[in-house]
Amino acid sequence: MVAVSQLKYGEKLGDNVITKLGNILFNKGKIINDRDIEILKAFLISSVFIESKNGDETEDTVEETKLKETTTTSPFQVEYQNMLKLLRSVFLLANGGQPIPILDIRNGLEALIQHIDAYKVLTFAPKNRNLQDYIFHKSIMVSLTSYSLARWHGLPQKDLVQIGIAGLLHDIGTSRVDPAILEKKGRLTDVEMDEIKQHTLIGYQILKNISGINEGVKLTAVQHHEREDGSGYPLGIKGDKIHMYAKIVAIADIYNAMTNERYHKTALSPYIVLEQLFTDSFGKVDPTLVQVFINKSTQISNGTLVKLSDNRVGEIIFSDRAYPTRPWVNVNGTIVNLTLERNLFIQDVIGHI
Repeated sequence: MVAVSQLKYGEKLGDNVITKLGNILFNKGKIINDRDIEILKAFLISSVFIESKNGDETEDTVEETKLKETTTTSPFQVEYQNMLKLLRSVFLLANGGQPIPILDIRNGLEALIQHIDAYKVLTFAPKNRNLQDYIFHKSIMVSLTSYSLARWHGLPQKDLVQIGIAGLLHDIGTSRVDPAILEKKGRLTDVEMDEIKQHTLIGYQILKNISGINEGVKLTAVQHHEREDGSGYPLGIKGDKIHMYAKIVAIADIYNAMTNERYHKTALSPYIVLEQLFTDSFGKVDPTLVQVFINKSTQISNGTLVKLSDNRVGEIIFSDRAYPTRPWVNVNGTIVNLTLERNLFIQDVIGHI
């Protein structure tokens, strides 16, 4: 018997772990990882049986577990890492005024979206992420989110890959923005903000003469910060003047920027961001697209384990499609109806046990 506070990565359960309500949380034989330890603490499990406390044997188990995780990397993760590496070189080329390898980008994206079903908008988090690679990770996630939203919205097949490319390259103009400004942790000055805003015009200049991408991809670079009411930049254009690709990428960009750690801001709950997008759909972003995005991205099954804003953990047991961001959650036998308890929200989606 080992205290959960002393439990280590790679140790093997010697017996089933039972919750206070008598449900099986983890089965005997499970190899424990760091996330499992978080879940045990969340369920107020104080101690568990492990198979062995023999030092050598436990160390072997840890190594075997890590080896297993390495050798079972999913095809999606492999292609994601390939795209990450490619984007780093693409931004360097763009910074130096060199031609962008658009065929490599297209091939890399097509290889990645073959495994698009492994990408869950609400729960995906890149492995081994660091802030220096923020713009590359965000670009890939915006691409995958845009592709998903375009497909959910019923856009023609011929547009889907192009929208994915638009997501990948929407921030290409930042390759020529001073990194000290992009990586500044404090509030930007007006002058610095004006320089940041130039990335839209720079991006269009980089892409405008490239063959192999359509006009929508090029316009997305310059229009993804435009807003339905004309309050965006750089041109302040409204509604029907904004290309459909840019409308889609704008939603994906806002969502992924706000749900990921940035130099100057911490990550927010996906559910909070979806509610913010819903509010913004009255004037800022396309309301029809936002509705599709919220409805589809929140279709996670009952039984999904979530962490509430008060740090309690429970299972989703019912989702009211009229309030897709506020399901009912069973917390140790107590039903928390988030449509009524507005002071609470879902902080994190842990996944299925």
